[in-house]
Amino acid sequence: MIVTRFAPSPTGRLHLGHALSAVRAHGLARAAGGRFLVRIEDIDGTRSRPEHVETILADLRWLGLDWDDLSFQSQRLDRYAAALGDLRGRGLVYPCFCTRAEIAASASAPHGMAPLYPGTCQALTPAERAGRMATPHCWRLDMARAVAMAGPLTWHDATAGRVTAVPGVQGDVVLARKDAPSSYHLAVSVDDAAQGVSDIVRGADLFDATHVHRLLQALLNLPVPRYHHHPLILGADGQRLAKRHGAPALADMRDRGVDGVALAADLRRDILPTGFSLGKA
Repeated sequence: MIVTRFAPSPTGRLHLGHALSAVRAHGLARAAGGRFLVRIEDIDGTRSRPEHVETILADLRWLGLDWDDLSFQSQRLDRYAAALGDLRGRGLVYPCFCTRAEIAASASAPHGMAPLYPGTCQALTPAERAGRMATPHCWRLDMARAVAMAGPLTWHDATAGRVTAVPGVQGDVVLARKDAPSSYHLAVSVDDAAQGVSDIVRGADLFDATHVHRLLQALLNLPVPRYHHHPLILGADGQRLAKRHGAPALADMRDRGVDGVALAADLRRDILPTGFSLGKA
């Protein structure tokens, strides 16, 4: 059975790009007689807001989308802790005490990419780590060791076809944050497996993250779903829509009386409101 999911974070209101992902995931499941899940990714306690959850659900109903299950990541923390404990037990993660400013000052990256962590805390001795464990810290994946343990990996994308996983280019990624019990990478990999998600529909901006997710699937012995990365919606300025850049909210469209069901029907055919366009796949 095909099982898809829509997994928004309640850190702001949904925009047209979120609607495209939800509509495509819902359509893929329903066309095959499968299940469509909604998972609220609310483990960021400093930014998640209950009122955004209500708005998200109202937006989905406005679009005419129904769901078979509603879950919250904040209720699944034990699963993330167990996965992290597994990786810790095999020496695949290490605590990192560096601040963002320290990382930015010492790290480097190719143009347009976030700085790669330079491995500062990986070089600490066991005694040095033990002496600092009371200090706030995150947990990072020892990428070199993890890649060596997993061996060659691939995954399938509906547009790109068979893709060779190259997670190493992202460096020692964070798996548990200082202010949250899990990172996006770990939580989404664990949840998709636990919920039986067979097909993941999401924006092309998360294509690179899939390399890391494929590695975690191998390390944690999780099933490998099929991926469908769709083009991003661009605004009139040619930039992709984003909460932090003030993208027009679906709630505002609802308030203006826009027909959400008609909008969803247009999105299924890649027809966008005036002023918006689809980027490259």
